[in-house]
Amino acid sequence: MVFKTSQHHPSQNSTQVAEDRSTVFTLSAILISFTLIAVSACSKKDDAANAGANMPAPVVTVVSVQTESVPTVNELPGRTAPYLISEVRPQVSGIVQKRAFNEGSEVKAGQLLYQIDPAVYQAAYDSAKANLARASASVGSEKLKAQRYAELVKIEAVSKQANDEADASLKQAEAEVASARAALDRARIDLAYTRVVSPISGRIGRSTVTPGALVTANQAAALATVQQLNPIYVDVTQSSAELMAMRRDLEQGKLKSAGDNSVSVQLVLEDGSIFEKEGKLAFSEVTVDQGTGSVTLRAVFPNAKGQLLPGMYVRARMTQGVNSDAIMVPHAAVGRDPRGNATVMVVNAENKVELRVVKTAQSINDKWVVTEGLTAGERVIVEGLQKARPDAVVDPQEAKSAVAQENAATAVAK
Repeated sequence: MVFKTSQHHPSQNSTQVAEDRSTVFTLSAILISFTLIAVSACSKKDDAANAGANMPAPVVTVVSVQTESVPTVNELPGRTAPYLISEVRPQVSGIVQKRAFNEGSEVKAGQLLYQIDPAVYQAAYDSAKANLARASASVGSEKLKAQRYAELVKIEAVSKQANDEADASLKQAEAEVASARAALDRARIDLAYTRVVSPISGRIGRSTVTPGALVTANQAAALATVQQLNPIYVDVTQSSAELMAMRRDLEQGKLKSAGDNSVSVQLVLEDGSIFEKEGKLAFSEVTVDQGTGSVTLRAVFPNAKGQLLPGMYVRARMTQGVNSDAIMVPHAAVGRDPRGNATVMVVNAENKVELRVVKTAQSINDKWVVTEGLTAGERVIVEGLQKARPDAVVDPQEAKSAVAQENAATAVAK
């Protein structure tokens, strides 16, 4: 039996050892790299945490709210209405001979507007005048007869019956004179009515008839309409609930009366501009409308330039009281939550931010009147709201007053 002994080449052993060492070195390098990366990440995290802990609190601008005495202004919707309005209708029948005005012009009371054919009424007037003359002549004859009979009856030259009949004839003649005079007056009035005149001064609208048209006495359709627009009424509506709440606040002392019964009213036009003249509250309805639950208020405005026309939609601002303990907050400080509630950011005594839901009543200039949610002395953020978060610590800086800012700007300009 022959035994074979395996033989290893020296070069193969050295190559295998070299490969094993290279693999060990590669794995060691990878482990070291991962270790360095982990250490670096932990170091960066610690640095970031230390940096966040050492970062200064964000600076915000705040205002300390205080109570002020402000008027309670209600802005109510309404429409303009003419001060006087007259629908011109004929009082006698006839053919319109002419129209004596320009549509849309100003007319005076008593000014001729239409002329109706007066021929028939002139004839009736002349006839009534003649009847009066005849009746008057008859009275003279009967009066003389009655006087003679009165003397003759004393000497019994005529009977008492004849004397009584003479007195009755005189009284009948006098009655006929009175009747003829009344008929003459009626004929004169009808003749005058052929001249259709303006009953009031104001602006006249379009004419519904032209010369040649037949009109009848007291017809339903008006010939034209005259409206007095200076002054002019503004009728606004206010809900009965708001009116009752205001009166209750006045009784409880939360509101003070703005003065006497003459309440001034400011008018906001359809384009948002303010009417140049102020008006006065002239009338308040005493009955609540059952359909709308509102009360009508009427104000009077001067309108010399004719800017206000009947039927215009306007908004009236009326001072109906004075709130002596109102809290005013700038518009910039008030936001809205997803539910639409008004909110403000308040900095408490620990300089932490609180989100506060408030109730606003009205806007005056650049501020809201807050009725609930704030008390006097609290600090409200007006600038830097993007840096403020609820429960976050901030560095509050009091806002400069408008006067101080103006003085500072003047000093810089100099």
